[in-house]
Amino acid sequence: MSPRKRALNLSYFTVFYNILEGLFSIIFGSLANSIALVSFGLDSFVESLSGGIMIWRFQKHKDTKREEKIEAIALKLVGYTFFILAAYIAYESFTKLYFRQIPEPTIIGIIIAILSLIIMPILYLKKHHIGHQLNSHSLMADAKQTFACMFLSISLLLGLALNQFFGFWQADPIVGFIAVFVLVREGYLVLKKKQLCLC
Repeated sequence: MSPRKRALNLSYFTVFYNILEGLFSIIFGSLANSIALVSFGLDSFVESLSGGIMIWRFQKHKDTKREEKIEAIALKLVGYTFFILAAYIAYESFTKLYFRQIPEPTIIGIIIAILSLIIMPILYLKKHHIGHQLNSHSLMADAKQTFACMFLSISLLLGLALNQFFGFWQADPIVGFIAVFVLVREGYLVLKKKQLCLC
């Protein structure tokens, strides 16, 4: 199978998995009043949007110049998705802290985070490897979106566990602010410097 075809298949999987993960995270996050879990779900939807952009990017294009133009547009679109998510998470995290909206403990959220920690590293490594093979900066940017999701999984797991077992509810919105920092930094590198953080 060609690297291009593998990139396309990874993008299809990204969209399918993240839509499911996003739905479960938002449903159970809303029930538990957990901004960390809801934010994680929204990140999953942004990740699926990024995957959708990659599907468009790796459709067959006969014209080489058109392909280069599509690569540049795809890179920008993936970059914008980081800022869309960061703005929402920042607002919700501040609101939760200011109004003391205490989330309920959620075991299901912890399970979702663990599952993501198993899948996301594999997906990230495959995308990054194929991105290098194809010299596709947009695919490597998409891989960084997956890496950010992996980092958010760690933060989410920590925040939910602290709330579940120690009643430290502030960990939930604090995790949100950590996510904002990571997402804004990655978005800036993609859009302005056209390079990716080597975390």
